[in-house]
Parts: sequence; structure tokens; C-alpha cells
Amino acid sequence: MEKDNSNKKSLSEQLKHTNSPVFSTAIFSFIMLLVVVGTMLSNMSLESTFFWTSPTSEVITMERKPLAPPKNSTSRYRISWLRSHLKEFEVFKSTNLSEKFHQRVLESLNDECEVRFFMTWFSPADYFGKREFLAVESVFKSHPQGCLMIVSGSMDSPQGSTILKPISDLGYKVFAATPDVSSLLENTPAKTWFQEMKSCKRDPGRIPLSQNLSNLARLAILYKYGGVYLDTDFIVTRSFKGLKNSIGAQTVVEGDSKNWTRLNNAVLVFEKEHPLVYSFMEEFATTFDGNRWGHNGPYLVSRVAKRVQETIGNSFTVLQPVAFYPFNWIDIQRLFQTPRSRNDSTLLKADLIKLNQESYGLHLWNKITKKIKIGKGSAIDIIISDHCVVCKGIQR
Repeated sequence: MEKDNSNKKSLSEQLKHTNSPVFSTAIFSFIMLLVVVGTMLSNMSLESTFFWTSPTSEVITMERKPLAPPKNSTSRYRISWLRSHLKEFEVFKSTNLSEKFHQRVLESLNDECEVRFFMTWFSPADYFGKREFLAVESVFKSHPQGCLMIVSGSMDSPQGSTILKPISDLGYKVFAATPDVSSLLENTPAKTWFQEMKSCKRDPGRIPLSQNLSNLARLAILYKYGGVYLDTDFIVTRSFKGLKNSIGAQTVVEGDSKNWTRLNNAVLVFEKEHPLVYSFMEEFATTFDGNRWGHNGPYLVSRVAKRVQETIGNSFTVLQPVAFYPFNWIDIQRLFQTPRSRNDSTLLKADLIKLNQESYGLHLWNKITKKIKIGKGSAIDIIISDHCVVCKGIQR
């Protein structure tokens, strides 16, 4: 009994101690710290889920440093750099999966396809974001019976399948296939160039090599299989059915719409083994310069097309800028803005009429516009609503 009273006394003294102001403040601070830490961890988890596993997450929030050597490096250093980073370029690899590329193209893009489309994606699947997803959607809005193959090792994966699942679940024919670029370039003038680059015998230049490999791969794909190549920042607004052997002008001489000054390779429409595409690859291999932006892309197709106009000019058509590039990289920025006045609304209506009646699509010039927020009620906002098929979480 005496022992019990002693225990009770001890407990009473402990309780009195815990009721002190200093102890209460310490306990309260500790609880608040746990709440704050818990909230931060929860938010970090939500952000990770949104940015890394959402099928259509907006990748512009995660700025990705391109895989490229230092800008001021020498040619010798760049070759050494390429040798040490060669394993990081998926397009140089040949695997059991990539060796089936040719067979998969023939099986997937058969005669049942209304129009055959290709895109290339040489970046991680994590970076295939909302705008790229929209570009894919727009293909099927205008071509319900069309087929699209995304030539990519990263998208030819469980993660890539998850990204494309909302579209394939609707019954649209969208596929991803890992390319075997070495086989793809077989019997083309660019085969030797590729082997020399893979053997680290050539200077890759300061421009990200993946960009130039994409320039080459799209040419080889069209030459071997024929169809329509699209950049992943191009929104299709009209059917390409019936369009063939065409390339779009980006700029023309003012006052003379037939006299173009520059073409672009963001959209290419050519039949299998077309001589102009062969000339493009030949030019790529013989004049490659990895230090000048556009030299192996838009500038390449411009100088070759200009040069061969007299010999094979009747075998292809140069479409006016309104076809694929109705708004240049400066003008397109206004299409992202919410109309603020009557004049803005009038201009918006004119822009939409131009797109819907005269253009096959709209190049978003992602390099310029990727960080511009899409304003509610803007031209881009309306275009998205009109040309999506999943239509979920893309606008902003």
C-alpha cells in the first residue's frame, strides 16, 4: 500500500512537471514540425507523380540539358567527348528489338492505313509531354483511319505504351518502334557517314547530335517507306489525304508568293524512293556541319531543292507558307494570348479562318513558345479543343 502511494506521488509529480509552460511549448513546436514535414513530403510526392508519371505531364517545367559537348570545345575534344558518351545515344545501338524494325513497319503501316505518318523521338519518354501528346491526337482527329509510328527506343517501352494508351484505347493506330538506324541507312548515301560517326571518326559538332540524327532519320524513313513525316510540335488541322511529294516553304519574297526563300523539314510528304529525298541524304553526308544550327535541316532542304529545280523540279511541289507554316516564330506568339479587345477578337477570328480553310496544320515552334502559357480563349486554346481526341488536361 505504501509502495502504491509512492508510485502515485511520483506520477503526480511527473504530471506537474509536464504541465510547465516550457514543456508545453516544446511539445507544441515538435508537433507543428511533424505537420510541416509531413505536408512537404506529401507535396513532393504529388509533384513527382505529376511531373514524372502522368501520361501527358507538361515537360517544360523540367528543363532538360541537351546531350552535347561544351560550346567552345575543339573538334578533337568533341570527338573524344562523343567516344565517352556513345552509349548514351540509343540510335547507335542494335538490339533484338531494333532488328525487327523493318518487319514492324510493314506490319503496322499496311494498306489499311488511310495515310501513313511518322514522327521521331530521340529523347527519354519522360519528356514526351502535353504538346507532343497533342500533336499525336491531332493526327487522328483529321485521319481516323490513319496510322502513326513514333520512331523511338524510349517510347517503344512500357512507359511509352502508358503515355500513348489513352489514344490507342480509343481504337486509333498509334505505335512506337525502336529503329535500327544502321540497317535503315543501308543502300543510302548516308550509310558511310553514320558508320564514321558511330566509330567516333567524325566531329559531331556543338549542336546536339540527336537533333541532327533526327534530321537524317526522317529522310531515311521516308525514302525507305514513303509517307508523311511530322515534327512533334505540329498540330494537324486538315486531312493530308491526296497530298504527295510536297515540302513546305517557310518564307517567300514579299509580294511574290511563288518565289520562296526558305523551306523547312518539319513536315515532309514523299513517296518511297523519291529522288529528292535521296538528294537530301546525299547532301547531309557530304556537307555535314554539326556546328551550325539548321545547316543539316531547314537550310539543307532549301539549298538542295533550289539546286535540283531544273532537273527534277516537276517531281515535287513546294507549298506556300500557309500550308504548314501559316505563322512564323514571331507572329505565332500572339496566338497564345487571350483576346483583350474587339480588335484582338477580330484578329483571332481571322487567324482561325486562315488555319481552318487554307492550312494543313500549325507548327508551334516549340523552341520559341514552349514556355508561353496558353491563355484561355486564345487561338491555341480553341485549336486544341477543336483538334484533340482525348481532350483531357492538355490546354494549360
